[in-house]
Order: sequence, then C-alpha cells, then structure tokens
Amino acid sequence: MANLQVATLAGGCFWCIESAFNSVDGVEKAISGYAGGDKVDPTYEEVCSGNTGHAEVVQVTFDADSLSYREVLEIFFALHNPTQLNRQGNDVGTQYRSAVFYHNDAQKAEAEKIIAEITEEEIWPDPVVTEVVEINNYYDAEDYHQDYFKNNPQNQYCAMVVAPKLAKFKKTFASRLRSDA
Repeated sequence: MANLQVATLAGGCFWCIESAFNSVDGVEKAISGYAGGDKVDPTYEEVCSGNTGHAEVVQVTFDADSLSYREVLEIFFALHNPTQLNRQGNDVGTQYRSAVFYHNDAQKAEAEKIIAEITEEEIWPDPVVTEVVEINNYYDAEDYHQDYFKNNPQNQYCAMVVAPKLAKFKKTFASRLRSDA
C-alpha cells in the first residue's frame, strides 16, 4: 500500500507546476487550486482580482516511499523563481506568490531547511521570498484548469511560457519522470 502524503505549493501560474508534477514518477495526482485566502470557495476570476488573498497552488499527492517531500520541494524550487515577490515573470499579484503551505511540522521544518540551503548556497542573486505558512484552506480550481497545458497546448501562454519551462524541467529531472511523460 502506498504511503500517500500531500504537499500544497504556490509558484506562480498553476498550469506549469501542475503539468510538471503530473509527469513525475511517484506523484499520484497534482491538482490546480487556491489556498491561503479568506473567501470560501473562490472562483478563478475572484482569485485573479487579487482581493481574496488566495494564491494559485498545486496540491500534490505523492507516494512518500518513492518520492520524498524533500524531492517534491527540490522540483518545486526548480520550477519557479522563489525570489520574485508576488509575481512570476509577467504574472503579477499576490495570487502568483511563492509559498509552501505546510500540512505538518515536519513539512514546515523541511521547507525552512531547503530555503536556508538555497540562501546559503547563493543559488539566486536575490533573497528567497517564499512564504512558509500552515495550510488553512484549499479549494480545487475549476475543471477547465485541470490538465490545462495537456488539453490546451495551442494556447499562446502555454506555447510561450509553459512549454519552454516544461522542456527545461524534463531535461533536468529526466530520471524522475514517468515512462509515459
């Protein structure tokens, strides 16, 4: 029986993060959603307004016997720029912030540890601004956001932003990919 655990991560637009994690061996599923805000069951339009306090997140369910939480975080930090406050590239607003929404004390400690390592190793020229906050809510995004890149590769944003990020990701993490990825 699998040792399933959940990680909730915000790293800009959820389409790229979700698509990448759904190609990783050991990931049961990656679902686009919203977390960290005040509004109950927000819509995409409400989250995009920047008024709900939510971030676009991906909730990753993974088998901890084949993929550690540490590895999940390593992938997450490779997929986005954790030094950009409330933005990723041209996506600007608090809904695009970098955040680790931890589910338990062990996840909190591991997230803080990896951020300290990234900082100490000076991987980025600017300080890491990734929030490490306890998960207080999570809502699935609308159905059309799930597997968005897979279902909409012709979309201009997907072709110009998501596809190049995923190509780089697949090259970097080739050994961690599913055989069907």
